[in-house]
Amino acid sequence: MTHVFPKKIQQVNNMKTKAFKAALPHTLPICVGFLFLGMSYGFLMQSKGFSFLYPLLMSLFIFAGSMEFVTVNLLLSAFNPLYAFFLTLMVNARHLFYGISMLDRYKDMGWKKFYLIYGMCDESFSINCIVSPPPDVDKGWFMFFVTLLNHLYWVAGATLGALLGYVIHFDTKGIGFVMTALFVVMFIDQWEERSDHTPALIGLGCSLACLLLFKADNFILPAMALTVLCFALKRDNTDKETDT
Repeated sequence: MTHVFPKKIQQVNNMKTKAFKAALPHTLPICVGFLFLGMSYGFLMQSKGFSFLYPLLMSLFIFAGSMEFVTVNLLLSAFNPLYAFFLTLMVNARHLFYGISMLDRYKDMGWKKFYLIYGMCDESFSINCIVSPPPDVDKGWFMFFVTLLNHLYWVAGATLGALLGYVIHFDTKGIGFVMTALFVVMFIDQWEERSDHTPALIGLGCSLACLLLFKADNFILPAMALTVLCFALKRDNTDKETDT
């Protein structure tokens, strides 16, 4: 019995090591992007007068890049929890769809499931949804390390940017546009990767229509609702055509 437990621990450690080595190469491109974006966020926080602890803890516990940029203005404005709640819902509503699509993949993951849900971001979702680990690599630990590494990259970038902000001083005007640029690049990548551009055109059309109707401050939530409705109608029509 004395040799059973050390052997089992060694097997678990080997399984973790294999999963880590398999996950690391897939996250390295994200590391570069997260370090740059995280540093820009850290610079922005420091330029607004916040200690480096703010971006460190916010990136660790919020871990929602776009919302963290928005939170800078929330912290500087009057306290309004209801507004903050609905704004967060609008900015991160896409994660509802991510979560639904990952229900089957997160089954039977044990305690790792809770962290996978908490730590899921756009980039981790893309890897865990598309990439299949090698047959000898545990899928649960693979997804766990993908999520953990991306999380650490973001925390490191945000903290490093805030610390560098103490010694490097420059005009940070316009740095908040970095998230807009990020989403534009993601849109272009998805446009180039897919032959069917209908979903992208639906999203653009719904957004433009709601922007004209509800103006810039109120169009996001109606645009998302209209987009979901259009997708649902499109799917129903596709199912009917398939049945026919």
